[in-house]
Amino acid sequence: MIKLVYDIKDYRDLLRDTLKKKDSVVELGCHVGNSTKIIAGLVSEGQVIALDNSPESVNKMAIIMEEHPPVEFIRADVRLHKTLELVFKKIGKCDVLSIDLGGGYHPDTTFKVFFIWASTLKPRNTIIRNRGLIDFVNSSITVEDIKSSNGWLESSGDDGIPPRLKELKIWSSKL
Repeated sequence: MIKLVYDIKDYRDLLRDTLKKKDSVVELGCHVGNSTKIIAGLVSEGQVIALDNSPESVNKMAIIMEEHPPVEFIRADVRLHKTLELVFKKIGKCDVLSIDLGGGYHPDTTFKVFFIWASTLKPRNTIIRNRGLIDFVNSSITVEDIKSSNGWLESSGDDGIPPRLKELKIWSSKL
Protein backbone atom coordinates (compact mmCIF):
# COMPACT_ATOMS: atom_id res chain seq x y z
CA MET A 1 0.00 0.00 0.00
CA ILE A 2 1.13 3.54 -0.76
CA LYS A 3 0.08 6.16 1.79
CA LEU A 4 0.39 9.94 1.44
CA VAL A 5 0.37 12.38 4.35
CA TYR A 6 1.57 15.88 5.09
CA ASP A 7 1.14 16.39 8.83
CA ILE A 8 4.25 15.12 10.63
CA LYS A 9 2.13 13.61 13.41
CA ASP A 10 0.09 11.63 10.87
CA TYR A 11 3.32 10.55 9.15
CA ARG A 12 4.74 9.21 12.39
CA ASP A 13 1.42 7.58 13.33
CA LEU A 14 1.47 5.76 9.97
CA LEU A 15 4.98 4.56 10.70
CA ARG A 16 3.78 3.21 14.06
CA ASP A 17 0.79 1.50 12.43
CA THR A 18 2.77 0.03 9.54
CA LEU A 19 6.14 -1.13 10.84
CA LYS A 20 6.80 -4.60 12.20
CA LYS A 21 9.60 -5.72 14.49
CA LYS A 22 11.62 -7.52 11.78
CA ASP A 23 11.06 -5.05 8.91
CA SER A 24 13.78 -3.67 6.68
CA VAL A 25 13.15 0.04 6.24
CA VAL A 26 14.66 2.58 3.89
CA GLU A 27 14.08 6.15 5.05
CA LEU A 28 14.71 8.82 2.42
CA GLY A 29 15.06 12.28 3.93
CA CYS A 30 15.81 11.47 7.57
CA HIS A 31 17.26 14.94 8.28
CA VAL A 32 18.24 14.93 12.00
CA GLY A 33 16.56 11.62 12.76
CA ASN A 34 13.40 12.46 14.71
CA SER A 35 11.36 9.97 12.67
CA THR A 36 14.35 7.61 12.47
CA LYS A 37 14.26 7.15 16.26
CA ILE A 38 10.60 6.10 16.02
CA ILE A 39 11.38 3.71 13.17
CA ALA A 40 14.36 2.19 15.02
CA GLY A 41 12.26 1.60 18.14
CA LEU A 42 9.65 -0.25 16.12
CA VAL A 43 11.99 -2.45 14.06
CA SER A 44 14.19 -3.64 16.90
CA GLU A 45 14.96 -6.92 15.08
CA GLY A 46 15.05 -5.37 11.62
CA GLN A 47 17.21 -3.00 9.67
CA VAL A 48 16.97 0.74 8.99
CA ILE A 49 18.91 2.56 6.33
CA ALA A 50 18.38 6.30 6.72
CA LEU A 51 19.57 8.73 4.05
CA ASP A 52 19.94 12.48 3.84
CA ASN A 53 22.33 14.84 2.11
CA SER A 54 22.21 17.73 4.58
CA PRO A 55 25.25 18.55 6.72
CA GLU A 56 22.96 18.95 9.77
CA SER A 57 22.27 15.20 9.63
CA VAL A 58 25.78 13.93 10.21
CA ASN A 59 26.32 14.53 13.95
CA LYS A 60 22.72 13.86 14.98
CA MET A 61 22.56 10.62 13.01
CA ALA A 62 25.90 9.45 14.48
CA ILE A 63 24.32 9.67 17.94
CA ILE A 64 21.20 7.83 16.77
CA MET A 65 23.31 5.01 15.27
CA GLU A 66 25.06 4.57 18.63
CA GLU A 67 21.75 4.42 20.51
CA HIS A 68 19.88 2.30 17.94
CA PRO A 69 21.90 -0.57 16.43
CA PRO A 70 19.44 -1.31 13.60
CA VAL A 71 20.15 2.14 12.07
CA GLU A 72 22.73 2.82 9.41
CA PHE A 73 22.98 6.41 8.19
CA ILE A 74 24.24 7.27 4.72
CA ARG A 75 24.86 10.88 3.76
CA ALA A 76 24.01 10.86 0.09
CA ASP A 77 21.81 12.36 -2.62
CA VAL A 78 18.84 10.02 -3.10
CA ARG A 79 18.38 11.29 -6.66
CA LEU A 80 21.58 9.57 -7.78
CA HIS A 81 21.72 6.04 -9.13
CA LYS A 82 24.91 5.26 -7.20
CA THR A 83 23.01 5.92 -3.95
CA LEU A 84 20.19 3.57 -4.91
CA GLU A 85 22.69 0.95 -6.02
CA LEU A 86 24.57 1.17 -2.70
CA VAL A 87 21.38 0.76 -0.67
CA PHE A 88 20.07 -2.03 -2.93
CA LYS A 89 23.27 -4.02 -2.33
CA LYS A 90 23.13 -3.43 1.44
CA ILE A 91 19.48 -4.13 2.16
CA GLY A 92 18.57 -6.99 -0.12
CA LYS A 93 14.88 -6.38 0.48
CA CYS A 94 12.79 -3.46 1.66
CA ASP A 95 9.57 -3.94 3.57
CA VAL A 96 8.81 -0.25 4.05
CA LEU A 97 9.98 2.76 2.07
CA SER A 98 9.59 5.98 4.06
CA ILE A 99 9.97 9.25 2.12
CA ASP A 100 10.04 12.76 3.59
CA LEU A 101 11.85 15.00 1.11
CA GLY A 102 11.07 18.56 2.05
CA GLY A 103 7.57 17.95 3.43
CA GLY A 104 5.48 20.13 1.15
CA TYR A 105 8.02 21.10 -1.44
CA HIS A 106 9.09 19.59 -4.75
CA PRO A 107 6.30 17.07 -5.37
CA ASP A 108 7.79 16.33 -8.81
CA THR A 109 11.16 15.35 -7.32
CA THR A 110 9.48 13.42 -4.51
CA PHE A 111 7.39 11.45 -7.00
CA LYS A 112 10.33 10.71 -9.28
CA VAL A 113 12.45 9.53 -6.34
CA PHE A 114 9.54 7.42 -5.08
CA PHE A 115 8.98 5.90 -8.52
CA ILE A 116 12.59 4.84 -9.05
CA TRP A 117 13.26 3.64 -5.49
CA ALA A 118 9.94 1.81 -5.14
CA SER A 119 10.23 0.23 -8.60
CA THR A 120 13.66 -1.10 -7.65
CA LEU A 121 13.09 -2.11 -4.01
CA LYS A 122 9.42 -3.17 -4.41
CA PRO A 123 8.43 -2.50 -0.78
CA ARG A 124 5.34 -3.92 0.88
CA ASN A 125 4.40 -0.39 2.00
CA THR A 126 5.49 3.12 1.12
CA ILE A 127 4.73 6.18 3.24
CA ILE A 128 5.29 9.57 1.61
CA ARG A 129 5.09 12.93 3.36
CA ASN A 130 4.44 15.63 0.78
CA ARG A 131 1.71 18.27 0.64
CA GLY A 132 2.02 18.84 -3.12
CA LEU A 133 1.35 15.20 -3.96
CA ILE A 134 -1.69 15.13 -1.68
CA ASP A 135 -3.04 18.29 -3.29
CA PHE A 136 -2.55 16.73 -6.74
CA VAL A 137 -4.23 13.44 -5.80
CA ASN A 138 -7.14 15.13 -4.03
CA SER A 139 -7.65 17.53 -6.94
CA SER A 140 -7.58 14.86 -9.63
CA ILE A 141 -10.38 12.97 -11.33
CA THR A 142 -9.68 9.89 -13.39
CA VAL A 143 -11.87 7.72 -15.56
CA GLU A 144 -9.51 4.76 -15.43
CA ASP A 145 -9.23 2.35 -12.53
CA ILE A 146 -5.51 1.60 -12.21
CA LYS A 147 -4.47 0.57 -8.71
CA SER A 148 -1.54 -0.98 -6.93
CA SER A 149 -1.89 -2.89 -3.69
CA ASN A 150 1.79 -2.93 -2.73
CA GLY A 151 4.16 -0.10 -1.86
CA TRP A 152 5.22 0.40 -5.49
CA LEU A 153 3.35 1.01 -8.74
CA GLU A 154 2.65 -2.49 -9.97
CA SER A 155 1.02 -1.14 -13.12
CA SER A 156 4.48 -0.01 -14.23
CA GLY A 157 5.89 -3.49 -13.71
CA ASP A 158 9.58 -3.60 -14.39
CA ASP A 159 9.46 -0.85 -17.01
CA GLY A 160 12.25 1.10 -15.32
CA ILE A 161 12.79 4.72 -16.19
CA PRO A 162 10.59 6.30 -18.83
CA PRO A 163 13.07 7.20 -21.62
CA ARG A 164 11.67 10.69 -22.15
CA LEU A 165 12.43 11.90 -18.63
CA LYS A 166 15.67 13.65 -19.53
CA GLU A 167 16.30 14.82 -15.98
CA LEU A 168 16.65 11.19 -14.94
CA LYS A 169 19.69 10.58 -17.14
CA ILE A 170 21.58 9.99 -13.91
CA TRP A 171 19.57 6.82 -13.33
CA SER A 172 20.10 3.48 -14.94
CA SER A 173 17.97 0.38 -15.11
CA LYS A 174 20.77 -2.03 -14.27
CA LEU A 175 19.37 -3.00 -10.84
